[in-house]
Amino acid sequence: MTPSTHALATQHLPIFITAPGGTDVLFWITGIFLLLALLLGGNLFLKLHSLPERMAHKSQKFQFEIVAVLGLLALFTHIHLFWVAGLLLAFIDLPDFGTPLRRIARSTETLAGIEPPPDSTLAPDDEEQGHGHTHKQGADHA
Repeated sequence: MTPSTHALATQHLPIFITAPGGTDVLFWITGIFLLLALLLGGNLFLKLHSLPERMAHKSQKFQFEIVAVLGLLALFTHIHLFWVAGLLLAFIDLPDFGTPLRRIARSTETLAGIEPPPDSTLAPDDEEQGHGHTHKQGADHA
């Protein structure tokens, strides 16, 4: 027995209407397209959302941590102002006030005759240059 069309149906049916018991191809194409669009859209959203953190990764640790916290706040609270603030902070280069202040403190300790504690924030090259320079300076003054 062959499937016959209903008497009120047109003789030529569009391609998206399937025969009874047949596979709905348009359904599967649409489902795969929506799944791919969801995965690609989510990936694009997460890349865009992490843009401030990737930009601030090259900056100072303190600035990177603030940008990362602002990004997490924006992600979980849906307040986009946090993301904008993190993006603006990632664009700005904050001046390094810590290094000059540490050097001033180290020089003052040397002048006072107090042995400064080893500073882990300076590179070994800087530390050797700093100690050699202060000892020479101290030897000149003595």
